Amino acid sequence: MVINTDSNWAVRLATLALWLLAGASVVYWGLRLSAPAPGVPVPAVAAALPVPDARALARLLGAVTLETPAPVVASVASRFALIGVLAGRSSGAGAALIAVDNQPAKPFRVGAQVDAGLVLQSVGLRQARLGAAVRGPTSVTLEVAGRP
Repeated sequence: MVINTDSNWAVRLATLALWLLAGASVVYWGLRLSAPAPGVPVPAVAAALPVPDARALARLLGAVTLETPAPVVASVASRFALIGVLAGRSSGAGAALIAVDNQPAKPFRVGAQVDAGLVLQSVGLRQARLGAAVRGPTSVTLEVAGRP
């Protein structure tokens, strides 16, 4: 049996060339993947952070701002207690039994001055309306306390 040695060297050189090419490919991709990725250049000046709106945050958390005055009607209305109402055709425009500043209740006819600057404007079935003038806008509406 005769072995051709020239062809063995050709196969060996071709195999060596393929292994060198495979090794070079592994080295190339290894270096390529391990290198830091080119990113966006960092700006010289950092962007300004947004400033939160303090008033909006305070409103969100339930704070009452100083710009909106506290309701005056609540403090004025707390001074009065409507005990009873007399509304009918025979009584004229009607009357109300009102206690002012925890004093004993007194009867007031429609048009009578209940307190400084407040007049009994009108009476309803279970309510009385007070205001600055008889025909002016109502500033306080009192209601008879309901039964328990």
